[in-house]
Amino acid sequence: MANVSAVDVVKKGVEAGASDIHLTVFRPPLFRINGRINPAAEFEILNAEDTIRLGQELIPNEKVRLQLEENGQADFSSAFPGVGRVRVNLYIQRGSWAAALRLIPVNVPELSSLNLPPIIAELAQKESGLVLVTGVTGSGKSTTLAAMINLLNHTRNGSILTLEDPIEYLHRHGTCIINQREIGTDTASFALALRAALRQDPDVILVGEMRDLETISTALTAAETGHLVFATLHSGSAAQTVERVVDVFPPHQQGQVRIQLANCLQGIITQQLVPKADGSGRVCATEILVATPAIRNLIRENKVHQIVSSIQTGSSMGMMTMEKALKMLYQKGQISLEEANKRSNNSEL
Repeated sequence: MANVSAVDVVKKGVEAGASDIHLTVFRPPLFRINGRINPAAEFEILNAEDTIRLGQELIPNEKVRLQLEENGQADFSSAFPGVGRVRVNLYIQRGSWAAALRLIPVNVPELSSLNLPPIIAELAQKESGLVLVTGVTGSGKSTTLAAMINLLNHTRNGSILTLEDPIEYLHRHGTCIINQREIGTDTASFALALRAALRQDPDVILVGEMRDLETISTALTAAETGHLVFATLHSGSAAQTVERVVDVFPPHQQGQVRIQLANCLQGIITQQLVPKADGSGRVCATEILVATPAIRNLIRENKVHQIVSSIQTGSSMGMMTMEKALKMLYQKGQISLEEANKRSNNSEL
């Protein structure tokens, strides 16, 4: 593999329609396509020297190199002009270098191109409050958020600030100004950057991930004080998302946090990417919670177990359970019954 460069591998991954690329010893580069990982036939098996060389080609600066040496892993993004951008996790395993690369499309997606429910555009254009996009790793959260920010950048006048780890989609100034800060490069942490954000006159704040109590607390405060805040969480349903936000706090604070969340929440979007029945790709199944007065009361009164019922009866407001979303995709012939049942939160469809 001495003549193959990192840009060669990334270029082939883009051409193959891969979402991710894996580099590890004793296997050729592997592409994840439609959720499945397979070796790329055009490349030879990598040895330890190959993975080090390819990894070094990905590293953008000395700071990332030191992070890898000190911690055994490093998160960063790299750009290949004319090819695309990648989000990289470079790490050490059994003494050798390995890497997972997430391919990022060059163009910021249009929300209308993602075939998502129309209510998502309405949530994106709220004046203030908290909008959460949730799901497991690789469920398309970053793409949905980028499209929502892109919509605002062409329909709203104001200042947008994104806090990301690392920066994925690159936004240009539109009708808004957009400043993008990368954790570990431009600022030390989400919590520190979010505290500073409140003094940077943003109208819209995107928090790449709410990981800890301080970040969640500051995000709630920002949403309460007139900002529109977008954030992600790794949770599998709207009800689980509410519980996760509240449970981060110690018991004596949870009552107040429920009140805060009930007051500022605008909606929760939970996503899954499901393989299409014809094998041609994946389609997004989306659960939608809209923070109606009834939903706000359930959160305030700690009746989270009733949220699913409220979503079921709130279809006229744009709400939809994950089960209904999966059933609709199955009825349209887009996904198989097996996949629908596998991804249902509660029961067989």
